[in-house]
Amino acid sequence: MTKLTSQHETTGGIPASAAGGILHIDLDALGANWRTLRDKAGGAETAAVVKANAYGIGIEQAVPALGKAGCRTFFVAHLSEAIRVRAVVPDATIYVLNGLFAGTGPTYAAYGLRPVLGSLEEIEEWAGFCRADGQRRPAAIHVDTGMNRLGLTVPQGLALKDRAELKDFETALLISHFVSAEENDNPLNGEQIEAFEAVRSSLPWIPASLPNSSGIFLRDKPRYNLVRPGYALYGGNPTPDRDNPMKPVVGLEARIVQLRWVEADHTVGYNGRWLALEKRRIATLSVGYADGYPRSASARGKSGEDLLAGMIMVAGHPCPFAGNVSMDLITIDVTAVPEKEIQRGDTVTLIGGDLTIDEVGRRAGTIGYEILTSLGTRYARAYRGGQG
Repeated sequence: MTKLTSQHETTGGIPASAAGGILHIDLDALGANWRTLRDKAGGAETAAVVKANAYGIGIEQAVPALGKAGCRTFFVAHLSEAIRVRAVVPDATIYVLNGLFAGTGPTYAAYGLRPVLGSLEEIEEWAGFCRADGQRRPAAIHVDTGMNRLGLTVPQGLALKDRAELKDFETALLISHFVSAEENDNPLNGEQIEAFEAVRSSLPWIPASLPNSSGIFLRDKPRYNLVRPGYALYGGNPTPDRDNPMKPVVGLEARIVQLRWVEADHTVGYNGRWLALEKRRIATLSVGYADGYPRSASARGKSGEDLLAGMIMVAGHPCPFAGNVSMDLITIDVTAVPEKEIQRGDTVTLIGGDLTIDEVGRRAGTIGYEILTSLGTRYARAYRGGQG
């Protein structure tokens, strides 16, 4: 049952034979997901959010695959990420969501990047830089319609049409961000659309962008000029109340380093939080929270209890975690697996099949976004497809 990489995968960095875990990344599925979202976007340009190292799968691998699929505009959170994206897509449009840090105008100019301006101070600084530089360089403007994190207030957005600074740079995009787009019936969606529409109507010459992954699937379909999917590209479900329309992109296997029997009334793991009520067989995996698998997936209770905790698949058998996830190891109750079907050195599934990233997140008491973006550097990474 050991599976390291398929004949269609290429590896880089840590060899699979030396790694505790193997991360399988399907770049063809990533491209297919972008095309699915493009087809749902109703003619709006479909960008790609590749922040957090392309949600953990690697900027240098994901961005060319998305470019091959047809993507021409990318969004990141940090300026350092934008520079990495520029290195692999010299002609793409790249926006930096987290705003304009003071004094970074020359770096944006040097790499042909676009800040997303989220305050009057940032607008003033970008305008001043463009005046001094003698060029009307492009930037986006972010208006906050309900998130209360970044962005101009709606009244500030409505007053923008009268600000002289807008003449000093190219207002390339007007954006906002949904609070709860994955909840189709949440009244906040309509309130945000109404607020954004008011600002957009006051600045009709600026292309507009509101939908994220889930926003593309809202019944109201506020697509505007550009949509900005992120999580759905990587296989996350943008419609959690319905079947997932996206293809899985990430799979994770871990290696069994030891099998042992634990006697009844013995505990497993740090702090003795999991108790074997009868003799149980325990597999120890060479993966832990240092690899990005959350400690919150720990199983704390007794064998046989239905715990909200981590799970693996061994030869088609679902097997629950047993005890705390530690830094480098996870212990699993594999008593239900016939002894002939499991041995030291086998790799077992932590993400894949029914163990989707959304299900793994749910079992860890978190969300699939956190699972994806926490994927560690100690895995061997096996990439499938995505080549030109």
